Amino acid sequence: MASGFPECVGIAGSGTIACGVAACVAASGGDVVLWARSEESAERARAGLAGAARVTVETELEALADSTLAIEAIREDSFLKRELLAGLRGVLGGEALLCTTTSSLKVSELAAASGDPGRFFGLHVFNPVKRMQLVEVCFPDEAHEPVRERARAFCAAIGKAAVEVPDEPGFVVNRLLFPYLFDAVRLLERTGMEPEEIDACMKLGASYPMGPLELLDLVGIDVAEAIGEALHADTADPAHRPPGRIKELVGEGRLGRKSGAGFYTY
Repeated sequence: MASGFPECVGIAGSGTIACGVAACVAASGGDVVLWARSEESAERARAGLAGAARVTVETELEALADSTLAIEAIREDSFLKRELLAGLRGVLGGEALLCTTTSSLKVSELAAASGDPGRFFGLHVFNPVKRMQLVEVCFPDEAHEPVRERARAFCAAIGKAAVEVPDEPGFVVNRLLFPYLFDAVRLLERTGMEPEEIDACMKLGASYPMGPLELLDLVGIDVAEAIGEALHADTADPAHRPPGRIKELVGEGRLGRKSGAGFYTY
């Protein structure tokens, strides 16, 4: 464990959020072992984290065995997350904490799948991780008080403001944000306006730093679809249902910035 840093961190995942968290921990003086599912994914992660000297990328889950805090950060797929969380608990020591970066799934259900809900919490960070200040922290009822204290201390150690939120799909930010984002897509579908026009209205008229369609491209169109489907399954609110254009873009492989095209071309 790095001197002065509260945890020895393992991260299971190699995508944008996983690498963003790894970079934050390393910049704050912590050491990280990041697990990638394949050597190809590992090479991409190493390239993206080239400036983060404290991060080691591995392809064997057992490489996370010495972690005191393991962070699951794979895509929003309930089955895959449950499977990975159970595997992580099997390789971690008894005192290690386990958390998930889910943005839309029930933390209590993922905690149960981990096999040790008393040492589990939700850690919803925002993209781009290094710039965004907020972390939504969510605890299952079984979480022990020392676990809650360690979770808050970790957030403080990486320079984030932690707000404890209820265990509802989407927590606070996504619960409120996605009806707005999806309504922008429906407006585009209905009127034929250009993405630039809709985004300019919200940036210049509401002082938003990004327009809704730019933000969807940053989040990832596939991620937005998964969040919307999870929210809609929970609420049955039509405002949470992903619009047709979202599904079309996913089918076309236009997933936003990460794929080079979404509502915009990059």
